[in-house]
Amino acid sequence: MALRKANVLAVDDKRANLMGLEAVLGDEYNVIFANSGEESLEVLAKRSDVDLILMDVQMPGMDGFETAQRIKEIPSAKAIPIIFVTAIYTEDPFIKKGYEVGGIDYFSKPFDPEILKLKVAVYSSFRLKDKLLRERELRVRESEELISVGRKLSAMLESLPVGVLIADAEGRICQSTEEVSRILNTSEAADDDSYGQILGWWDTAGKTLKTNGPLARAVHSGESSQSERLEIRRFNGSTKTIVASASPLRGLQGQIVGAVILIQDVTEAREIKESLHQRVTKLLSLGIELEESAIT
Repeated sequence: MALRKANVLAVDDKRANLMGLEAVLGDEYNVIFANSGEESLEVLAKRSDVDLILMDVQMPGMDGFETAQRIKEIPSAKAIPIIFVTAIYTEDPFIKKGYEVGGIDYFSKPFDPEILKLKVAVYSSFRLKDKLLRERELRVRESEELISVGRKLSAMLESLPVGVLIADAEGRICQSTEEVSRILNTSEAADDDSYGQILGWWDTAGKTLKTNGPLARAVHSGESSQSERLEIRRFNGSTKTIVASASPLRGLQGQIVGAVILIQDVTEAREIKESLHQRVTKLLSLGIELEESAIT
């Protein structure tokens, strides 16, 4: 997972100052403007992807120090680094005040653009990397939850003539029961991706999840599907009619972490029914023949 372009929120009541920051940082960062402390709070209430804040100190109404204090009270924004940029409050007491309210650096105007760019790069990368690590940690937890749920489901359904497949949040098959191998006619360990292809939910190259399939609906929109009939071509080249259903699997926080797919062999059930019917018919005809023989 690559680092995206950092989002920098610039807070200043003078548009010329905002334009100056855009000129310095615009090529490498997404610069978001706020013309007051109040407006910056509105931005942060709507957006959770801000990585760094450049805060002017002297602003009408709510100054930069009060704004920073208010930002630190917002749970989703309290960890965002704040750099104060000011042309007036450059003495030690004001610099100390900036650190006390949660700032991590303090720039005096006029500032060296190259030094500002270097510091923005350092502070924003800390935030981005922290987010990246948290996302990876969440993915690991989701995977662990998925494996645990998959094992429990498989154990519960193992005795039934139903194949169970577990997919991750991207629709990739990561677990399957032995019944799946039997239904799809593969005794050897098949690649998990090939199951998605043979069921028709992935393209033949195994690179794209088809958007109209039950698996895609389960992992993308949380929609459950029941008893969809599919004509499939098995690994040995023979065709089968199966019934498939897909339901989303959710993590502890309610987010979709994958899907459970159940498949059942309709062809086999029909063959058993036909065979049973033939046997009953044969027994009935045999009984009639025995009865006629007894009469004669």
